[in-house]
Amino acid sequence: MHIRPLHTPAPQPTGAEAVPDSRDLNLWRADPELARLAALYLPAPLLAHLAPHLERLGGLAGGRLDELAGIADRNPPVLHPRNRRGQDDQHIDYHPAYREMERLAFGEFGLAALSHRGGVLGWPEPMPPAAKYLITYLFVQAEFGLCCPVSMTDSLTRTLRKFGAPELVARYLPALTSQDLDALHQGAMFMTEQGAGSDIAATSVLAAERPDGSWSLTGDKWFCSNADAGLAMVLARREGGPEGLKGVSLFLLPRMLPDGTPNRYRIVRLKDKLGTRSMASGEVRLEGATAWLVGDPGAGFKQMADMVNNSRLSNGVRAAGLMRRAMTEALFVAHRRRAFGKRLVEMPLMQRQLAKMLLPMEQARSMVFQTAEALRRADVGEEGAYALLRILTPLIKFRACRDARKVTGDAMEVRGGCGYIEEWPDARLLRDAHLGSIWEGTSNIVALDVLRAAAREGSLPVLEWHLRGLLGNGAALPEALPLLGRTLALAERAQEEPALARQAASALYHLTSAVALAWEGGHAGLERRGELARLVLRHRLLPRDPLEAGMGEAGMGEELLALLPDPGAG
Repeated sequence: MHIRPLHTPAPQPTGAEAVPDSRDLNLWRADPELARLAALYLPAPLLAHLAPHLERLGGLAGGRLDELAGIADRNPPVLHPRNRRGQDDQHIDYHPAYREMERLAFGEFGLAALSHRGGVLGWPEPMPPAAKYLITYLFVQAEFGLCCPVSMTDSLTRTLRKFGAPELVARYLPALTSQDLDALHQGAMFMTEQGAGSDIAATSVLAAERPDGSWSLTGDKWFCSNADAGLAMVLARREGGPEGLKGVSLFLLPRMLPDGTPNRYRIVRLKDKLGTRSMASGEVRLEGATAWLVGDPGAGFKQMADMVNNSRLSNGVRAAGLMRRAMTEALFVAHRRRAFGKRLVEMPLMQRQLAKMLLPMEQARSMVFQTAEALRRADVGEEGAYALLRILTPLIKFRACRDARKVTGDAMEVRGGCGYIEEWPDARLLRDAHLGSIWEGTSNIVALDVLRAAAREGSLPVLEWHLRGLLGNGAALPEALPLLGRTLALAERAQEEPALARQAASALYHLTSAVALAWEGGHAGLERRGELARLVLRHRLLPRDPLEAGMGEAGMGEELLALLPDPGAG
């Protein structure tokens, strides 16, 4: 007599059924933790208003937008320097998929406009940074390349409004914030030269003043993303001006002059890039191009730094979004792929690897919301908020962008051989992830900027006050208090020993993110973030024995599994 086992293992799928595919997964619904975080950081009426838009964007990001992103990635822009008659008639051809993504980003969701005016998505006022970055965080999970022009348009608008002459602002603000693509002027930043990357004092492009008050720009710019943008902020050296940074000024360069004629500059060629292939990055030759001075002529770099820092924050947000998409894919696969009679997620070693990916992903998005809130407070002039923003921005840019490179690579491995195939999103996520830690300042430059913020803005005492405030308002993380003084002491020492800059920046990031996670974990529905905070301290700041079995995760079992929910369960 045959006795059937009480628990018959599920049959192993074969063929196509054995290959999990998350296509058309709604990425907003797949991430309920994000909705709970948004409720913590956004005003309730605004979040309620945005709910249907986030639902729609989540569906697009896991479906049609993701499909468009793949098509645009495989069909990069093409530069045409002349027309068929041999006339100079320069233009860049973009694939229709890219144009459709522009319509969604700039048009429907108004990502470059919603911080600057009311009316976007039906909301009567400009939205706070947390709302902009929440929508960006979702959008970038499908398409990274286009988010660069979106960010630069938003950042250029901010810098122009802050430092530009009233007549320049009046002339160009409506086009910069338009949701009509025919009227829209996208933004760009032409800063880098062959001999002047991060070393802005070496800028050699020359600016000569004209009698009518405009300026003539001459020289080459080496990395110009969104190369055919309607407007670009450009750094150039004033003819006859002083040496060094004092001689470098900020200029607004239009693609078309007010009389409708093309400005005098050429896109020499487009770059063949590892990632962000959908978006046109090129080399530009300025041939007496007309531009207008922005702000104080002796403070060009300081003013451009406002745009750069905004772009750095956007880089951090995008890195966080890439990590979330990579994590979603890895979790989706792990909960469905079966091997040796089990789902991958049931295997202790896979649980440990997923947890190692989850931690930096969650750290990054807590830092996104913390930095967005600091930006909101700085913009309304709250005391100490700018100093806090000034250090949080390079911290998230430095660490989150580096973490994204590893998380996207590890997520690819969870999918196995399919992850290495360009038909799946993993390869594009990995290629795009490498951008963040290079553009807008490499890791060394940005780590040193953390120290610069500490020295020039007095950011360390403000950060300490902020963290103590979070700890005193529900962040159940007593282990963090003794680490706070040591971390700040390391940052102080690094100002005298710059070789410690990266170590200090990482320590500040890990401590800040752990405290933020613990504070979030003190709110209903977000309790698991308290456990994540303790894992950050344990694995990023506290001393460990490398020979200790399990490194603190062994034996967590169901507790660890609870941190790894199935994104497709709902």
